[in-house]
Amino acid sequence: MKLGMINSAWAQAGRDTAWGLQKTKEIGFDCVDIFIDPLEADIRERRLVKDTCDRLELPIISVCCVAVGLIDFNPSVRRFHFQRVKSYLDLCYEYEAKNLLLVLGEYIWNREVIPPAEQWQLGIDQCRELAGYAESLGLQIALELEPFPLSLLNSVETMVRFVNEVDHPALKANIDISHLLLADVAPQELRKLRDKAIHVHISDCDGKVHGDLPPGRGVVPFEPYLNEIRDLHLPGAISLELEYSPEPDKIEEWVREAYTATDLLMQQAGLRG
Repeated sequence: MKLGMINSAWAQAGRDTAWGLQKTKEIGFDCVDIFIDPLEADIRERRLVKDTCDRLELPIISVCCVAVGLIDFNPSVRRFHFQRVKSYLDLCYEYEAKNLLLVLGEYIWNREVIPPAEQWQLGIDQCRELAGYAESLGLQIALELEPFPLSLLNSVETMVRFVNEVDHPALKANIDISHLLLADVAPQELRKLRDKAIHVHISDCDGKVHGDLPPGRGVVPFEPYLNEIRDLHLPGAISLELEYSPEPDKIEEWVREAYTATDLLMQQAGLRG
């Protein structure tokens, strides 16, 4: 599998887009995932990303999208977010990416006011239609599993059920290793995602709260998870997700450390030559 990273680590440290992409290539990553909002970025920023990646021969694998409004109880909010996700898919096409990483979010009001089954069904209906649009562009959607109690997709079981109910070949799962640990998901449960997953995020954490640390700085036992991922024979990439470095002025060292650790882990698991 290819080793990539999400470029948001650079932006959160105050580094500009082109500088971050250049460093991504210099450090040795095979590819990159892009965190950008097509409704916020102007055409110059959008083109800067693509032109820089083309110049560096750094393929864009995934574009990240958080669209919690897809399961909002207000139809007008759902319509807006549906069109917003379509704009993200258009951007994926423009960037020649492979997939859109989609975060659905959480049940509202502690699952007590609106029946959870209603929000679940809203997600199913919206994602099925979006998957059809993605397929028309030659793209796929990778759903994020989040480790929070009220998240729609917070376990392998709920992910499998959701993907099965949407029942569209363009909609699959993203595997986030630190999220699995935080959600108390055993490595062997990943076997249920055979033919249902297309992308992977990797980071470390303290085992208690969401952290996205460089591998080796937390408590995640990577070997059993990576072995299971290897046996799934995924076609995509493993992308480092690093968030909010405690020392932004040392972000390059932070990313280099994460690259070195992840590269070694992947080699040991037989995922990288």
